[in-house]
Amino acid sequence: MTPLEEIAPLGDVPVEIEVELDRRTMKTREVLKLAEGSVIPTARSAGENIDIFIGGVLCGSGEIVVIENTLGVRITDFHEE
Repeated sequence: MTPLEEIAPLGDVPVEIEVELDRRTMKTREVLKLAEGSVIPTARSAGENIDIFIGGVLCGSGEIVVIENTLGVRITDFHEE
């Protein structure tokens, strides 16, 4: 039995996946001015590498992609440990 077959019964268990696009420090007055529709600029752009975390553990990396009008992450490396 392969490892994937062994864990198949866990297939419906939800896990949290996080991708961090950027971190930014803002002054309180800047945060208080934010409203729906506000844009917080980032230093990152499409094609840049980002980390992928599953359950808080670094599991791989990917690149930012734009598909039509939506941002996404293409997995470029996935740790199998």
